[in-house]
Amino acid sequence: MATVDKLKISIVVLNYNGYKDTIECLESLNQLEKDNHEVEIIVVDNHSTDNSPKILSKIKGIKFIENTQNLGYSGGNNVGIRKGLEDRADYILILNNDTTVDSRLLVNLLSSPRVNDIICPKIYFSKGFEFHKKRYKENELGKVIWYVGAKIDWQNIIGVHRGVDEVDKGQFSKREQIDLATGACFLAKREVFEKIGFFDEKYFLYLEDMDFCVRAKRANFKIVFEPSAIIWHKNAGSSGSGSDLQDYFITRNRLLFALKYAKLRTKIAVLRHVISQIANPTKRKAFFDFLVCNFGKGSFINK
Repeated sequence: MATVDKLKISIVVLNYNGYKDTIECLESLNQLEKDNHEVEIIVVDNHSTDNSPKILSKIKGIKFIENTQNLGYSGGNNVGIRKGLEDRADYILILNNDTTVDSRLLVNLLSSPRVNDIICPKIYFSKGFEFHKKRYKENELGKVIWYVGAKIDWQNIIGVHRGVDEVDKGQFSKREQIDLATGACFLAKREVFEKIGFFDEKYFLYLEDMDFCVRAKRANFKIVFEPSAIIWHKNAGSSGSGSDLQDYFITRNRLLFALKYAKLRTKIAVLRHVISQIANPTKRKAFFDFLVCNFGKGSFINK
């Protein structure tokens, strides 16, 4: 298959108190097939307290940036994106540190005629990180789907992944346009960032990727799922699924997203839903922070 002309790709990996995952991610990136493309890896540390800066700054072959404060997923990645654009990258690959990649990830994302505005890979659960660990046979592990494209549920203001928990048997092998890229991994042209900007730092954590995709699509950029490109994800490896942190930011950020983009009817429905849950102290804090426009880190105590 013919490939596109030589491109520069900046891979942005954000670390926060997770150097072991980051090192494993970087080890997989070292195996990437690059064809004739120029690839740089930018590791941004988000003011970790677990010795990450000391350890990661010694790794050769990466550009290491240490933030002086925790800027969240949105702000931390924005630091790396800006560096990539300053380095004249044609594409930025956003990649969670709790992932490992197939060696042909970039080749398959960039092979002609597959190059597009925003391109998303197929994402499997890393072995042992499945939601339903006892459901699968040994030979099915590593092929359990976490993401094969997604859409926005506009009634509930949440992203909905296709195929989640299914074993991949080729049922999602078609390259197609989708509504929602996941912040766990996507490749985007520099023109996307130049036209619509970066992640909205009001979100800090969660739903910033959904906001980014809405702005991209409104600017007529296409989001594409490429099934031949593959990574594995340790789901919620950095924040903890179902944690207070997750409850706080998703609660507040659903309200923020609805305020920005949803119809009046949905705004009211989301507001009522959150109010019905304010007996929960974490969600109550998130609700009141929304009301007083306390965005970014907000007042979540474990920040």
